[in-house]
Amino acid sequence: QVQLVESGGGLVQAGGSLRLSCVASGRAFSSTAMAWFRQAPGKEREFVATISWSGGRTSYADSVKGRFTISRDNAKNTVYLQMNSLKSEDAAVYYCAARLQYSSMWDTREVDYWGKGTLVTVSS
Repeated sequence: QVQLVESGGGLVQAGGSLRLSCVASGRAFSSTAMAWFRQAPGKEREFVATISWSGGRTSYADSVKGRFTISRDNAKNTVYLQMNSLKSEDAAVYYCAARLQYSSMWDTREVDYWGKGTLVTVSS
């Protein structure tokens, strides 16, 4: 079992930045691939970014490429999502996700563990 707890969400102006964190507990975090998803009101949950267990491989949705950066600190059992140049369309609940195998693009059905989410609101 893996427990995931997100934090760092909040209200930010368009063009601003936020850093989300996700702390994992349970099975060996360092052997688990991690990802961030998001879900806006009335929309399906969508993939945002992923990182391999070593941090050596990352992948991003086209909509956030160049603005968001995923990283991890295995010593702290934490994965981060640095979000810069935020736009109104980035507003959503952001979810941390975990699975054993890395993939450059995750489907929600491929997620083994989910966090409960953290809300990001972007004001224009």
